[in-house]
Amino acid sequence: QVLLAESGGGLAQAGGSLRLSCEASESIFRFNVMGWYRRALGKERELVATIAIGGSTNYADSVKGRFTISRDNAKRTIDLQMNSLKPEDTAVYYCNAEFWSRGITYWGQGTQVTVSS
Repeated sequence: QVLLAESGGGLAQAGGSLRLSCEASESIFRFNVMGWYRRALGKERELVATIAIGGSTNYADSVKGRFTISRDNAKRTIDLQMNSLKPEDTAVYYCNAEFWSRGITYWGQGTQVTVSS
């Protein structure tokens, strides 16, 4: 069982920044894709950003130009740098890791991000 532990959530003002980090309990080389998803109150979970093992990235239109995803294989972490935060970014953010050959998806427990106007 792979464990994903998120950190870095909290409260920020609109226009501010936060950095989320997700540490895996095992090497992240095995994961085809890792990423961040979020779920706002009363809404469905949505993709925020993903990063593939080769380094290619994908972002939701709503965060392009403001958020940056990165990975550090040695530290077994992926980070999400969030700049120019907006109140609509308020949500619980979840770390995700996909292991395609085994058809397994792992999820962290989530970290709350709250942006005040």
